[in-house]
Amino acid sequence: MKEKEDYINYRIEKSYMILEDAKLLASNQRWISAMNRLYYSIFYAVQSLLYKQNIEAKTHNGIRTKFLQEFIKTEIISKQYGDLYIDLFAWRQEVDYNDFADVTSEKVLPQIEKVEQFIAIVKKLL
Repeated sequence: MKEKEDYINYRIEKSYMILEDAKLLASNQRWISAMNRLYYSIFYAVQSLLYKQNIEAKTHNGIRTKFLQEFIKTEIISKQYGDLYIDLFAWRQEVDYNDFADVTSEKVLPQIEKVEQFIAIVKKLL
């Protein structure tokens, strides 16, 4: 069981580290990279939560789907955080795969506090 706890702790700590990276990027007006990091911050937090509950998913889509089914649909976590995950997933797709992504401070900065709140909720559930 120690290995499981170690993995969960590693993923949630990685989530916090990636969030700090997003803040640094945002402070340097690197909006595209900041948006990418915000998504990954949530992604790692969700991975830790799913792993804690012995829920398996291997892809980004699978992880998103399982999270929405197991935690949002059941109202363990508020729908607003499901929407946040969906939005950041879409933005990550946009910034990683489309040229000329229109990412601005107005789109990135409000997400930082929401991601912080989300990670804090996940940490309580762990």
